[in-house]
Parts: sequence; structure tokens; C-alpha cells
Amino acid sequence: MRQLAKLIIFGTAVSGMAGISHGAPMDHHPLMVVELFTSQGCSSCPPANANLIKLSKRDDVLTLSFAVTYWDYLGWKDIFGKQAFTDRQIAYEAPLHQSGPFTPQMIINGTKTVVGNNLSELTGLLSTASHLKGPTITLGQTRIEIGRGDAPETAADVWLIQYDPNIIHVPITRGENAGNTLPHSHVVHALKRLGQWDGSPATFDFGKAPNGLRTAILIQRPQGGAIVAAATD
Repeated sequence: MRQLAKLIIFGTAVSGMAGISHGAPMDHHPLMVVELFTSQGCSSCPPANANLIKLSKRDDVLTLSFAVTYWDYLGWKDIFGKQAFTDRQIAYEAPLHQSGPFTPQMIINGTKTVVGNNLSELTGLLSTASHLKGPTITLGQTRIEIGRGDAPETAADVWLIQYDPNIIHVPITRGENAGNTLPHSHVVHALKRLGQWDGSPATFDFGKAPNGLRTAILIQRPQGGAIVAAATD
């Protein structure tokens, strides 16, 4: 009986551990975030798309491709473009002391900017960029938990991003890139502000990402400020 009791206890413990392991969030915390603002209607953007694909192979960097809309009038409407992505780029103008948005633009950690088709300048900036040191982020399929930490004076925005990690080839039939097939990677499909983080532990719920898409969380100072922390599944 004692031996049977030991087996039952052991089996229960293993079963419980398996349940915890199965339900534990699988997330990754990049040290840097690179956002590309691009457009399929921009003739200088394809090299930047290619640079982002190269950069996406690094484990320490989260790469995100945002398709803007202000070049759609040239004859080709970007199939991934959304006004919310254009608005995100415009929010960076004042903090980065820019007179207006441009493509292809890459922004590192929300604080440094570079023309996206200049790979040598980009890698140079990455080598000197400060690593993200924000609060802990525990990312599940439909919930995030943010730990205690130092928040900006006005609190930080919590952004939910859903993106496609695969390489997608898009044939362009009109506009400046007509006749070319452009590869894309880490294309953002959804951007949503979940709320604010004030330095206290916080939990946010969200909808599960559609099949094939991954989820990323950015904690960022308001109005196009610095990114404090990031996580992706």
C-alpha cells in the first residue's frame, strides 16, 4: 500500500508539472526592436525590405514591417497598408526632430532613425544601441502580465502587434515597382493599444492571433517615445 501511495503521489506530481509546462507561456524578450516603415509603391523600399529579412534572422532583434499608405496615390495601393501604421510613423516625427515621414525608414527602439536601405549604417547603429531593460513581460496566447518596474512620468503605452514571420512574395502590377515581385517579412497585420502601464504589476487580455501570425508586445513612452520593453511569442 505504501508503495502504491508513493506511485499515486508521484504520478499526481508529474501530471501537475506537465500541466504547468503545457500551459506556460512561450515568449522571447528581444534586446532591440527595429521598425521598418515601407510601401510597395516606393521604388527605394525593396532594398530595405531585403535588409529587414536579413535582420530578422538575429535572435536579439525583433523586426516589424509597417506598410504606410501615403504612396498609394502613385498607382499601387499597398495590400498591407493601414492608416494606423502611417499614424504610428507620424507620431515619431516630433521626438526624432523630423519635418515629415519618409520611406524606407527604420527606427531602432523608438529613439534612433536611419534610411532602411543603408545596411552598413543600420548595423552600426545597432552595435551602439542600448538594450531594452524594462519590466518583465509574460506573454501568453490571450493575456500578458507585466511586472513591477520604473515607468515614465506619464505612464507607458502597451501595444499589441500581430505579425506574419514568414517571407511573403507580392507581385506588383502598377506604380513605381510595376513588374517586380517584392519579398516581405515580419509584416504587421494588426496594431492595438491595450492600455497603460504605470510601474505596478498589470494584466491585459487580448484576442488570440489568427493562424500563422505571431504576437508581440511593446511597452513604450507615449507619443512616439522610447520603447521600454518588448516580448514576442
